[in-house]
Amino acid sequence: MDLKRKMYDTLLEWKSKDKGTSAIFIDGARRVGKSHLCEAFAKKEYRSYILIDFAHISKQVLTIFEEDSADLDSFFLKLSAYYRVMLHERNSVIVFDEVQQYPPARQLIKYLVADRRYDYIETGSLITLSQNNKDIVIPSEEEHVEMFPLDFEEFLWAMGDETTVPTLKTFFEKRSPLGQALHRRVMNDFRKYMLIGGMPQPVAEFVETGDMEQVDRIKRRILTLYREDVVKFAKGYESRVFAVFDQIPSQLMKQRKRFVLSSIDKNARSRTYESAFVWLDEAMVINPCFKVEDPVGALDMSSDHNTLKCYMGDTGLLVSLAFWGRKYKDNDLYRAILLDKMNVNEGMLAENVVAQMLRSSGHRLFFYSRVDAYNRANTMEIDFLITNGKKISPVEVKSGRYQRHTSLDKFRKKFGKTIGESYILYTKDVMEKDGIVHLPLYMTMFL
Repeated sequence: MDLKRKMYDTLLEWKSKDKGTSAIFIDGARRVGKSHLCEAFAKKEYRSYILIDFAHISKQVLTIFEEDSADLDSFFLKLSAYYRVMLHERNSVIVFDEVQQYPPARQLIKYLVADRRYDYIETGSLITLSQNNKDIVIPSEEEHVEMFPLDFEEFLWAMGDETTVPTLKTFFEKRSPLGQALHRRVMNDFRKYMLIGGMPQPVAEFVETGDMEQVDRIKRRILTLYREDVVKFAKGYESRVFAVFDQIPSQLMKQRKRFVLSSIDKNARSRTYESAFVWLDEAMVINPCFKVEDPVGALDMSSDHNTLKCYMGDTGLLVSLAFWGRKYKDNDLYRAILLDKMNVNEGMLAENVVAQMLRSSGHRLFFYSRVDAYNRANTMEIDFLITNGKKISPVEVKSGRYQRHTSLDKFRKKFGKTIGESYILYTKDVMEKDGIVHLPLYMTMFL
């Protein structure tokens, strides 16, 4: 099934505004829907298109790139003949799919854009790793955008619901409760979103069949593909990537969710594992969240990249990864989330989905932590810090039955008027209490 994606509007805007003066590069994890989106866009918005898949490219096409790219007339003529597609000046697009697998094609973009005959869309991942940029000049003519799994609104679109999110936005802006019936309905859909995630194939399977066991099977195939990519593209340090990847669920189940390398190896050092975290981040498999020292200054400037929390890029994949060695029927998370019976361990999904939603909304992820062995009044931890205008807002993720927000109270007392609004994200309805805005988890999208 065709899934409506917000990235389509981004492509429309690029096509309309740039008019061939740049190529657009869509960066995203494998199986996030880049190729399908680009082909759908090319079919609808252009008279003709050519999609070149560099993950499965023929020797004949490689030869065209190697021998004819210096003569663009010959280059286009041969591509047109090979793909049996007539190219139309200013009304055709050429898609370079998985372009990181053939870096010379990316370098050629500079000259193709200068030629101005056609439009160009590139897709890929791991684009900043040295092996994918070796011996090439990165073109400045690229518009770089990131594509994430379906967000909650896109998930609802797939379910045939295009009215709920605009309604929620109104309640969010008014800080007004939805009422029990509406809140319960939206939370039920949001729980499904947490379990299924936003990868297009599992979402499409759920919409078409409602078969959660088959959904889980598809998610496991995606995780297996990621593991195969590690073997293929992280040569020399793949064991460290696997060690980090496999530890993500157990690290997130802890009360303090920061990634502790000693759980992998008591002698592990951050410098040794840095390449593993970088690889997973570049592949957009994870969403790293870094500790900051100064929560009221520029978060990037005061972040400590040696202290981080490691969230999965897609919460649905986290559900399957957490029970990797067990069958679907033994995965208690599905039952617990759908029946609103989350315990402390399942709470990791709530924090992970908040990280996922903040990231897809354009936020980089940071948290604040301070430990004072001599004065517990100074010990606190804030799950997320987000930039809100010129101020920083603290965000805490809680269960619906939480009793206290001690760390948030300490944080607000210490930093006072220098911070913006304070938020608690939980499973209940909108509420303002003690100067703190309480929002249901699904309203994370509006922060």
